[in-house]
Amino acid sequence: MDFAIIAAGQGSRLKSEGQDLPKPLVRLGGRPMIGRLIDVLSLAGARTIYIIVNEEMPEVADYLRSRQTDSAPQLRLTVRSTAGSMESFRELARSMDRTRPFCLLTVDSIFRPEEFREFIARFEADPEADGYMAVTSYVADEKPLYVATEPENDITGFLDHPLPDTRYISGGIYALRPEAFGLLDDCAAAGKTRMRDYQRSLVAAGMRLKAWPFSKIIDADHSSDLREAEIFLSKENQS
Repeated sequence: MDFAIIAAGQGSRLKSEGQDLPKPLVRLGGRPMIGRLIDVLSLAGARTIYIIVNEEMPEVADYLRSRQTDSAPQLRLTVRSTAGSMESFRELARSMDRTRPFCLLTVDSIFRPEEFREFIARFEADPEADGYMAVTSYVADEKPLYVATEPENDITGFLDHPLPDTRYISGGIYALRPEAFGLLDDCAAAGKTRMRDYQRSLVAAGMRLKAWPFSKIIDADHSSDLREAEIFLSKENQS
């Protein structure tokens, strides 16, 4: 199984709040955000990690190159500025092995490593599922994507507005079978540009997607999110 990280955003909200470092290099728990995430993926069994960063922040690419070693995980770097997450995913897909399942996530998703390891293990052990989507009942995102599910957590839709029985929002972590690459191409050909449109296309295509709950996933967009993430991680280290 391969892993892919989208780290190509501009981090404009953090910049406007006085953060000088590029978002992927902002320190959390004493480590650069992207470095911590690479370590988390490595502990989950990652042998190859594909990463996209933008052209405007060369120090991020330099940091990742400095981490390149002959041992696992191998980092496959793409440097390209994009208009959004789905375009970043398309750029990553150009170099990924389309015959292998993969996990895609963004650099600013903060979560418990042990919950992520269980998420990956359950996906790999479930041959009936076409994908597992990380979800959480913790809502702090400015424009959350709500996830409609059946009682057994099979996903029936991705919604801009919740229904009365909606329990979860998307956590921005996707574990998918290789067939999902073809649907990415179809979305691009249809002029769709948002990741939520891609997620909806997976449901529309009849893919069996499972919602896997995490206790909390913090989307680190603002300085307040970083402070909350530090508290979250400090509690994790104490447990």
